[in-house]
This record gives sequence, C-alpha cells and structure tokens, in this order.
Amino acid sequence: MQATREIADLLQIMARLRNPEGGCPWDLEQDFRSVAPYTIEEAYEVADAIERGSMAELVDELGDLLLQVVFHAQMGQEAGLFDFGDVVRAINDKMIRRHPHVFGDAEVRSAAAQTEAWEQMKAAERGRQGSRLDAVSRGLPEWLRAHKLQKQAARAGFEWPDVDSVLAKLQEEIGELRAELAAKAPSARVQDELGDVAFVLVNLARHLDVDYGAALRGCNA
Repeated sequence: MQATREIADLLQIMARLRNPEGGCPWDLEQDFRSVAPYTIEEAYEVADAIERGSMAELVDELGDLLLQVVFHAQMGQEAGLFDFGDVVRAINDKMIRRHPHVFGDAEVRSAAAQTEAWEQMKAAERGRQGSRLDAVSRGLPEWLRAHKLQKQAARAGFEWPDVDSVLAKLQEEIGELRAELAAKAPSARVQDELGDVAFVLVNLARHLDVDYGAALRGCNA
C-alpha cells in the first residue's frame, strides 16, 4: 500500500505540534537531546512487541518510532539543518550504495561475506579504516556496545579460540572481583572488576550464539 498521503499527514501533524502559534507546549520545549531518550525507549518497545509476537502492538509501536524520526526531522528543518526528505534520501542512497550486489554488478557469495563488505564500506564512509572500534556507536546500550566491540575485535583477529577459553577468563575475572570484595576495596575498584565480569559474560553469550539482551529479558520476565 502506498503511504505517501499518510506520511504527508504525519509531517503536517508534527509541524502543527511544533508551531509556536497554537502548538503543543510540551513539544515546543523539546530539542534533539531531550527527545533522544524517547527515541531509544520507542525502539525498545518495538523489540518488546516483536518478542511477545503481538503484531497489533508492533504496528502501534512502529508508528511511535516513526513519530520519533519525524520529530527529529521537524526540529532539523526548523534549525535549517535538514528535513524529512533529506533523511529519506540519505537512507535510500545508503541502501543502494551498500548493496552493490543487488543494485550493481558486484557479487557476494554469502550473508557473512555481505556483512564483512558492509562493515568495510561503513568504515570507509566514515574515514576510519584505521580502527574498526571507532565505528561502534557510543549511544548504544552498554551490553550491546560491548557485543559490537567484541565482534569488531574478532574480525581484526583478537578473539578467544573457544568457549572454554572464555569460561576460564570469566573465572579469572570473578576471582579478581572476589579479591577486591575481600579487601574491602573502594567501590570504584569493585565497579571496574564487575564491569570486567559483565564484559566477559557478553563475550560468552556471543561465543554461544545467545542473544544477551534476550537472556536478560527472560530473567526479568
């Protein structure tokens, strides 16, 4: 179904909400930084709807997430920086550019090869070929950023050979945490050791091909 009319309506609704004359006071007070936490929250609610298998909720949550995109685009337009059309053109161009095997003459033999090609193109576009780790967003949830950092490090050749090696490292880090606790170390040192344990746990999940976030959600349920 063509959604052009509906998108235009949504853009008009947001423009009206942000109109200084008769707009919504709350919407008018917001800026990129204040809206960002809501954007993250809506993305998680999309994931939650998928986890529960509720397509009706997924439609609703995807709408909320789309509203976040429109909200940021409206603020960008007001500041003379960019508008919704710029956002759409940017992603259209990116998808075509990063899929030369679909929109061009390149050949990719597997999904793994495409993933590697994607990462290489991303690094080249950002001008950071020297460090894969620099390409990992700092705005991600910490466990997800750890996971991505570990994947990038593995691609660069820094990787534990097997699960047993990761388990051994986990035991080592737990031992260091126990030592700090026994010594009644300052909370900052305990925090550092606890962070090391958490980092290795994320790596263990990666080696076991377990979704660390899903595992946590299962515990919280």
